[in-house]
Amino acid sequence: MLEVGTKAPGFMLPDQNGNMHTLEEYKGKKVVLYFYPKDNTPGCTKQACNFGQLYPQFMEKGAVVIGVSKDSVASHKKFEEKYNLPFLLLSDTELACIQAYDVWKEKISYGKKSMGVVRTTYLIDENGVIEKAFDKVKAEQNPEQMLGEL
Repeated sequence: MLEVGTKAPGFMLPDQNGNMHTLEEYKGKKVVLYFYPKDNTPGCTKQACNFGQLYPQFMEKGAVVIGVSKDSVASHKKFEEKYNLPFLLLSDTELACIQAYDVWKEKISYGKKSMGVVRTTYLIDENGVIEKAFDKVKAEQNPEQMLGEL
């Protein structure tokens, strides 16, 4: 996990519509950047839907919510449409951003070791500096927690 107080790594990734986004374009706003393992899985769906429900409150506080996973643009589009998600889902199929934010880790599931995204959320300030960092977050509570941090 990256340290609080360090400059957040830049990125250029496509969203669920294929449009490219960079961290730089959100300068002047707080960014809730959350990394999740996979579209349409139970925990990830709860987390995304809860961020969706609270999204107007994030906007009132001048913050944007951005979800990142290694799923494809097409997968993100289906996920967005199925759950009517109002925020960006960025596709990082090359793992560049995921690795830059130090969330690609060895995981053990049912006794098997594999590499995957550890659910992690960063709060990045208006100047692109990491203000808060949370790893191994609880999917369902994370959106409420992040709203409280703002």
